[in-house]
This record gives sequence, structure tokens and C-alpha cells, in this order.
Amino acid sequence: MIRILAAMFSRRWLLTTLLVLAGTVLCIRLGIWQLDRLAQRREFNTHVTQMWSLPPLDLNSSHPFDVTDMEYRAVQVTGEYDFANQVSLRNQYFENQLGYHLLTPLLLDDGSAVLVDRGWIPAEGNASPSDWRKYDQAMDVTLTGIIRLGPAEPELGGVPDPALGSEQTRLDIWNMVNLERIGKQVPYQILDVYIQPNVDSAEAEPPIPYQARLELSEGPHLGYAGQWFIFAAMLFFGYPFFYLRKQELDQ
Repeated sequence: MIRILAAMFSRRWLLTTLLVLAGTVLCIRLGIWQLDRLAQRREFNTHVTQMWSLPPLDLNSSHPFDVTDMEYRAVQVTGEYDFANQVSLRNQYFENQLGYHLLTPLLLDDGSAVLVDRGWIPAEGNASPSDWRKYDQAMDVTLTGIIRLGPAEPELGGVPDPALGSEQTRLDIWNMVNLERIGKQVPYQILDVYIQPNVDSAEAEPPIPYQARLELSEGPHLGYAGQWFIFAAMLFFGYPFFYLRKQELDQ
């Protein structure tokens, strides 16, 4: 065995051996990555299941308790819409039609506000905030929905929003729901979460509310992990047999 190992690290076989070892390490690392993804998926499923099991949170009576660890929990809130400070989220689709999502602050009794994703509007004819005013609803509302967190970073391939500075103190159309930065351009404090109202399947007039359909499964991560570990074993244990077979053919 020692003689075989020494031969596989000889000048003739060194590059091939190193490539096999590198491939083995890569496959093992990819398998571990898939197991990490599986653990994250299980943690997410547990969190969502727990939130769904809780009664709706009355945001008026519960505020200002920390709600950032309650994503996907049902919520109800009463307040007054501030349409003058609403913004929109670009590149949103409804039935394959491009549009925006309207994000409107809902003022609470204590002077703070929570951002509400009122839903989808078509892109055509809605390029500026003045165009959005035709979607104004009753200012005083009581709504039910779910709590959502704004993403800390853009999705893979996404474009971050430009920085707000002295020359640009307001941004009306956003790439992501950056609650911290949106809060810097309104004259009151907004919560660190936003609300997606419950979806009515009969709703046909914009703004049309949206909630993602969640699949609480473990996905294919365990199977992918097993495949990568099998590939690693095939490389690591199969290479010596390949080397011996090659030596036999060369003799």
C-alpha cells in the first residue's frame, strides 16, 4: 500500500492525484453545504409552523414589543394610511404582467407607523407617485395579514438601491423593502417589519394583495448531500483501483 501511495505521488501521477484529492474535498464540502441548507430549511419550517399556530397579533395593543422574530405570524392592525409618503417596489408580476407593489405607511395611535404592502398595480401608467393616487383607499382601515421582514441584502443577481444622501433625500421606487432606509425619508418612526394583507381570491382590482405560497417540506437537500458524498467516495476509493488497472494494462 505504501508503495502504491508513493507511486501515485510520483512526478508522473502527481497532478492527477492532486486533482482527485481536490475533487474529493470539493464533493465533501458540497455535501456538507447541502446538509447546512437542510438544517436551515428545517429551522425555517419549525419557525413558520410555530407562527401559524399562534393567534393573530394585535399590533395596536402589542406595539412596541419586538416583532422582528415573528415573521409569518398573523397580525391585525388599525390605523390611518399616509398616501403622501407611500413608495413602490419595482419588478413585481401578477399573472405574468409587470408592475409594482405599493408600500404605504399605516399610522398608529402612538405616532409611529407600519409599512403595508397593499399589493400589485400594473407598470403601465404608474411611473410616478402622482399616478398611484388613483389607488387611494379609505384612510382609516382595520386589516389582517402576516408579518414580514425586509431583506437585508438583494437576492442573488439583484440590484441594491442607491444610497440616500444630501442630493437625494427621497426614493420613490425601490428594488427591495429596505425598511431602515425607507424610514429615513418619512417624518415618523416605522416598525422594523411590514405587513402583507391577506389575499382575497376574488380581488381583481389593483392594488391586488400578495402573499408567497410557502412549501414546508425539506426539499431535495438530503438527497443532494448523499449524491455529493457518493461522488467523493467514488473519487477517493476508486482512484487507487484505476491506478492499479492502468499499471496492469501498461505491463
